[in-house]
Amino acid sequence: MLNPQRSLSELPKTSTASQVERVVLEEEFNWLLKEEVHAVLKQLQDVLKVNDELSCVRNSLLRGKNVTFFSSMDQVKGVLTLQGEVLTQADINLKVAKSSQVLHFQFREDKQWKLQQIQDARNHVNQALQLLSSRDESYHFKSGAEVNKLMDGVMLQLTRARNRLTTPASMTLPELAASGLMKMFSPPIPGDVMVNFYINLSKLCLTVYQLHVLPANTTKNFKPAGSSVLHSPGAMFELNNNRFEVSHVHKVECVVPWLSDTLVFFTISLQLCQQLKDKISVFSSFWNYRPF
Repeated sequence: MLNPQRSLSELPKTSTASQVERVVLEEEFNWLLKEEVHAVLKQLQDVLKVNDELSCVRNSLLRGKNVTFFSSMDQVKGVLTLQGEVLTQADINLKVAKSSQVLHFQFREDKQWKLQQIQDARNHVNQALQLLSSRDESYHFKSGAEVNKLMDGVMLQLTRARNRLTTPASMTLPELAASGLMKMFSPPIPGDVMVNFYINLSKLCLTVYQLHVLPANTTKNFKPAGSSVLHSPGAMFELNNNRFEVSHVHKVECVVPWLSDTLVFFTISLQLCQQLKDKISVFSSFWNYRPF
């Protein structure tokens, strides 16, 4: 057994080298916990907080009035106004298939439609910021495990935020038909037309479904469609004792620049978190394997 009173010079050479290595690594690890962790937390908050109108996630999710023009083989044309998570205006022209008739409908003046995906993403960003702000510069992290736990929590919220923008919610056709969106327009949308808005990555998407009623005595095999982001022609559903079939589907989309920025900042933030975890893991490997 080593005598704790012996100096480093009196210890065996291998033991002295190990002791010195341990001291150096402990100093580096303490510097990491005290200085670099807080520097990364500050950097993350700068990316996620309202800091620069052109380079922050939360402000991107709040800002901008984007007027978007849709066109799909002259079948669907229109203008949408997206402000933050709210569609404040929608003006749509639909050329009815197999007809020269053009339907025109727009949001009622007293109506706006909230895109829940953007609202949810913003809520997750706010939760990530709350986690980061809970450890100010005066806080001393006591272990790498504590840092990893914080990073895991932040990464979970950022991943959920990103997923809300990259994974639109599935809906059944009856759910879409019964949604409040169908009551937003003036003049009212005809009973054989349905519309849906959603975010997919950095794109604002508009889907228009044209329907026809299936006769009660039809011999066609009726099979209700399940839940989907985008239903195909031929999809069937039942509503108010009537059976419908989707005859035509028109999907149009437009890139929203500030959503593109937001997705980039999610990636940057997640990389910062992972890089810090990787640095912590280097020291963890040392603590888990040491010859003394």
